[in-house]
Formats: sequence, structure tokens, C-alpha cells
Amino acid sequence: MKKFDLKDKTVLITGASGGIGKAVAERFYACGANLVLTDLSQETLDAAFAGMARERILLSAMDVTDMTATKAVVANAIKRFGRLDMAFANAGISTKTPATMLTMSEDEFQNVVKVDLFGVWNTVKASLPHVLAAKGHILITASVYAFINGMVNAPYAASKAAVESLGRALRAELAGTGATAGVLYPGWVATPIANAAFGGHKEATELVKRAMPGPFGRAVQADLIANAVIVGVESRAPRIIAPKRWVPMSLLRGILNAMSDAILDRDKKVHKLVRAVEKK
Repeated sequence: MKKFDLKDKTVLITGASGGIGKAVAERFYACGANLVLTDLSQETLDAAFAGMARERILLSAMDVTDMTATKAVVANAIKRFGRLDMAFANAGISTKTPATMLTMSEDEFQNVVKVDLFGVWNTVKASLPHVLAAKGHILITASVYAFINGMVNAPYAASKAAVESLGRALRAELAGTGATAGVLYPGWVATPIANAAFGGHKEATELVKRAMPGPFGRAVQADLIANAVIVGVESRAPRIIAPKRWVPMSLLRGILNAMSDAILDRDKKVHKLVRAVEKK
């Protein structure tokens, strides 16, 4: 399979102004790519990428749940750079505070799914004809939540599992065309979306320590994920799992999921913490 050389390629990144999106954008820029960077706030985008040469970037406020707006950004990218070689569907949110399905509002559940699943679909659908024509690459951000238990974070986990399936299907559908697709599975990353699990919410933090012992409960910096993305994209890898300690969890999920679910069923400390989440 032909290597994907980022130099002079045009890449669309959603959720670009912070965390993984920003770290990846900076690495792609250093590799010589032209960037179409989107997020909800134009002001935040302008501040985040003030140091980049204007002729190599296009900054556009965009809501990934709006297909019309997404198609317009893709059209502007083609008008500006003449092509679109890659889309990185990275934008995502979680619930404002951990909650069970009993206590979570219908609107919040649907909003997370709308951004994390349908936002990815919109990005892929709008970009795909151009990426296919360029024999380029599409990368979708899932999460290790695609294969671990999503208690008190169900809409996020459900969306990431769905996104994984979407990416796998897309990879198979593109086989033989010269274009490719891959799925990114970050572990815990030190970004605002993970704050609740690392001190921002007492019970959620204790749940992570209880259910994810040792290195599996530690967050990494976004730069580590970005480094893995560079390697994976250049080789057109079908999956990028970072940090690598999560690889066995993915490969053995059929066994480990059943085992971990059984442990959670019997762990009275976990039961107590979940009930405490519900009372908040």
C-alpha cells in the first residue's frame, strides 16, 4: 500500500482547537501539510493557530452536527487549496457531568450521540468524494471506550463503539480504490473532556481508580497521541491504539469484556460509587 506522505497534502481536522486535534494539527503542519481547521469558535481557532502561516491554513468555525455547514467548509477547502486529501473526524464531547442512564437527561444523551457519531458521519460524508478522488485517507477518532465498559458515560461509550464500526466498514468499502480509512483509539488523555475522571468529579475519579488499576488509569499527554497518529496515517494503518498498553485489551476484548463485566457485577464498592453518582 502506497505510503501517505503528508507534505503538500490538504487535511481537514474537526475539533482542532485543543487536545488531540491541536496536537495533531501542529504535527501535520510541521510535516508540510495544508490544514483546514475547524471548531465551534472562530476566536478560539484564531488564537490556537496564530503562529501558523496564513497561506497554509484555513480556519473555519463549524458545528459538525450541521451537514450544510460541513459541506460548505469542504467546498471552501477545495476552492482554497484545490483538493482535499484527508479528513480527520476528531470532534467529540462527553456529558457535562457523569451520570447513569437512569438520571441522565434525554437531551444530553442525544446531544452527545449527535456530536460524537453523527458529527463523524457528516464529516466523512462531506469529505469522502474528494478524499476518494485524491486516493487519500480518512481517520476517525473513536476511543478505548469502544471496547471497555461505559458505566456513567454511556452515550460517549456507545458513540465510540458505533464510530469504530463505521470506520471499519469504511475501510472495507474503500479497499481497492487507493483511498483508505483508519480508526484512532486514544486511551485516557489529559484534556478537559477527561477532567471528571481525574479529580473533577469525586465518584468518577474513584471509579476509574477502581475499574482501571495501574497504568490503565493514567492519562497521557495529547502529544503522545499525535506522535502515534503521524506513524499510523503515514502507513495508512487500519487502527491506531495509543498508548500501546491498550492493544491487548482490544485484541482480547471478547474474553476481557466478559470478565470485567462479571467483576463489576459483584464489586460492592463500584455499586456504592454508582449510586453516589446518581444522587448528585
